[in-house]
Amino acid sequence: MTRRTDTHPDLTDPRAGAPFFSHWRVGTPLRQRQTVEAVAAVWERRPWPADDLLGYHLYSGHDTATLMHYSQWASEQAYEAFVKTHRQERADEIDTVVPGIERLGLGRYRHYRSVARDGDPRVPGCIVIVDIEFDGPDPDRQRAWVDAVLDALESEPNPHPGGISAHFHLSTDGTRVLNYAEWENAQAHLDALAAPGDGIGSASDRWERVQTWPGLKSSTVSRYDHALGLIPG
Repeated sequence: MTRRTDTHPDLTDPRAGAPFFSHWRVGTPLRQRQTVEAVAAVWERRPWPADDLLGYHLYSGHDTATLMHYSQWASEQAYEAFVKTHRQERADEIDTVVPGIERLGLGRYRHYRSVARDGDPRVPGCIVIVDIEFDGPDPDRQRAWVDAVLDALESEPNPHPGGISAHFHLSTDGTRVLNYAEWENAQAHLDALAAPGDGIGSASDRWERVQTWPGLKSSTVSRYDHALGLIPG
């Protein structure tokens, strides 16, 4: 059995050995909503596909044209088994309802480190994805960069109160870092970006080190709303 949930995923769940992120371009706010409902309908009509799938969540981009998928798998092998037996029929049915979806690729990651206030009861009103790309594969560089970010965050004299948590993931190919950050709302994140400094954080040596890291190729920031959660019933 598959059921919906409004609860946000636990990004630190130790059972999630293979968290995956993917993106679809659907084009318009109407098609965003239609696609979310099509995904929900297709999944709810079927049994939960695997014990090793902890949850599947869908997010609507604030650009009004894209959707982000986040799935928590116990292992890549479990995901590959799902691909062989269940994925295509679900994709075909969704495409029948909302034709023309552009699938932009799947990112395979491992959770590395998280930071959050202990006992913070706030529910995220906005998810901010920071996607970092380096100029080549280097797992040591991925970890070192995240460690530097967390060092800068811990030393930040004026942390923005709207931030709730940050969850850093390393791509399995060694080239990217993805930060899944939870904020109270989109305006809180916009206010933090508009504060003195270059992006989130003060104009400090630690933040300058993060922003000018050797081999840092690109950094993109996208905001999303949690649109759909699916979990085993």
